[in-house]
Amino acid sequence: MTRKFFVGGNWKMNGDKASVDGIVAFLNQSGGNDSVDVVVAPPAPYLTYVKEHLKAPVEVAAQNCYKVPKGAFTGEISPAMIKDLGLKWVILGHSERRHVFGESDALISEKTVHAIESGLEVIFCIGEKLEEREAGHTKDVNFRQLQAIVEKNVDWSHVVIAYEPVWAIGTGKTASPEQAQEVHAWIREFLKEKVSSDVAEKVRIIYGGSVTAENCAELGKKPDIDGFLVGGASLKPDFVKIINARN
Repeated sequence: MTRKFFVGGNWKMNGDKASVDGIVAFLNQSGGNDSVDVVVAPPAPYLTYVKEHLKAPVEVAAQNCYKVPKGAFTGEISPAMIKDLGLKWVILGHSERRHVFGESDALISEKTVHAIESGLEVIFCIGEKLEEREAGHTKDVNFRQLQAIVEKNVDWSHVVIAYEPVWAIGTGKTASPEQAQEVHAWIREFLKEKVSSDVAEKVRIIYGGSVTAENCAELGKKPDIDGFLVGGASLKPDFVKIINARN
């Protein structure tokens, strides 16, 4: 089967209304790409603003959410709130949530289950640190992070997996197309073994980690790389080139 190409833009904690207007302008001028699902994730204060100004088919995602619908959780947002804004995507498990904010595999799996049960689509991030790769633990780390949601029996039709080697995020270092393809193929084999052949075939596995307009075409040629989750480059007009990497 053919998996539809997917390109996400994670704006992280960047931007103000002036810079957001600039990003929205170049995305709207590009006209999108009907053969690619494009989803951008602004900081939470700008979610509604971006949704109101961005033209279809580009969609908007939240960068995070919590594991319950409401309550005394200062600073958090819930899937119900994201849906109330008319949005359907959220990023969970990003390495910065894991390693800067200390989120565990267990917490991320609980958040993922609640997001999916609330009707959201999840971009689920996994990836190893440099010392883990150098110690030969790439496979172990990524499979452990995936196993946490496999054990929850999630509905995989609502998941896009983003493989983001931590050592390649914002560093200018990028996994070679061969390195990325190797891990993506491992992930697909893991899903086949632990979930089903059908899920392994259908789930999109995208790559993140210093993706640029210069390296996206070669990465996008690999059979198990179904798109990208882009950080800094999603704030610049070159993001349109990444969206069109397979054209």
